[in-house]
Amino acid sequence: MFIVGILLIVTLLLLYIATNKLARRYLYELSLLEVIWTILPGVVLVSLGIPRLIILYNREKNFLCNLNIKVTGHQWFWRYDYSDFTNVEFDSYIKAFGDLKVGELRLLETDNNIVLPFKSNCQFLVSSSDVLHRWTVPSLGVKVDANPGRINLVSTDLPVCGLYYGQCSEICGANHSFMPICLEVTTFTLFKNWLKSF
Repeated sequence: MFIVGILLIVTLLLLYIATNKLARRYLYELSLLEVIWTILPGVVLVSLGIPRLIILYNREKNFLCNLNIKVTGHQWFWRYDYSDFTNVEFDSYIKAFGDLKVGELRLLETDNNIVLPFKSNCQFLVSSSDVLHRWTVPSLGVKVDANPGRINLVSTDLPVCGLYYGQCSEICGANHSFMPICLEVTTFTLFKNWLKSF
C-alpha cells in the first residue's frame, strides 16, 4: 500500500513537471523540497519499524507455560527432555522406510513422537550438542535456531489435537533433512497415560 502510494505521488509529480514548462523554474534550487523528500521516507520507515520492534520484543517475553521441554539437536536426531517430570527423556530418530504404516508420511515420521496435551502453553528450550540445527514446525509458527552452547527459547500454544510435522531447516550437514520433528497433541488423559509409560 505504501509503495503504491509513493509510486503514484512520484508519477504525478513527474507528469506535472513534464507537462508544465513554467513549473520547472522553481524546482532547480528548492531546498525545502529536498529536505521533505529526504525526511519523509525516514519518518515512514520509523513509523513502520516501531510496531514491528514492539511485536518482536513481546514475542521474546516469557509467558505462563504449563510445560517446559528441552530440545537438543544431535547429528542426526533430536533429544527431548521433559524437565517438569523426572526420567522423561528420549531420542527421536527418523522412522525407517520399512517401518512405515499405511498413511504415514515418509521422511516426516519419527520413532518417538513428542506428546503434548492440547490447550496448553508449551515452552521449548532449544540447544545443540555439535553443530547448528534449526527446530522448525511450520504449522505452529515455530522456527528457532539450535546453537551449541546457547539456549534459545520459543513458546507456543496448542489449540487443536493432531499431528504437527517439521524438520531441521538449517543446512547442518549431509543428513540434515533426515531430522524430522513430529508433535502429537492429544487429550490430557492420553498425555498422562503416555507419561506413565516412562
